[in-house]
Amino acid sequence: MAQKKQTQKKTPLKKETPKAPPKAPSKKAEKEKPKEIPKETRPENVVLIGRKPVMNYVVACITFFNSGEKEVTVKARGRAISRAVDTIELLRRAFVKDLAVENIDIGTEEVAREEGRKSNVSTMEITVAKAGSK
Repeated sequence: MAQKKQTQKKTPLKKETPKAPPKAPSKKAEKEKPKEIPKETRPENVVLIGRKPVMNYVVACITFFNSGEKEVTVKARGRAISRAVDTIELLRRAFVKDLAVENIDIGTEEVAREEGRKSNVSTMEITVAKAGSK
């Protein structure tokens, strides 16, 4: 039995045309950008504690200290308070040896729940600073 040779059709290669450089953004697009909050009113050294692993928050605190911040505030509400305490203790004992706890604020917030009910949620703010920078 003889086998048939299969022939392939050759398609001519297309030459790529150089693409035009991207257009500069119009003035209208520049005006639509959201305005940045002034640096003085924006709290840059605050870490909000949520449901992520503790190490994520420790790394966030270390990043603030490495970027030149003198102090960092860790804020948490409700069940996340224990995670905030774990974050500070891990930071103090393992990563930043000369860390001093400057301030601990505790409080309660009233939160509206479903069907108009209100409940109290505990809050905590812990401010830590490097010992040499007061």
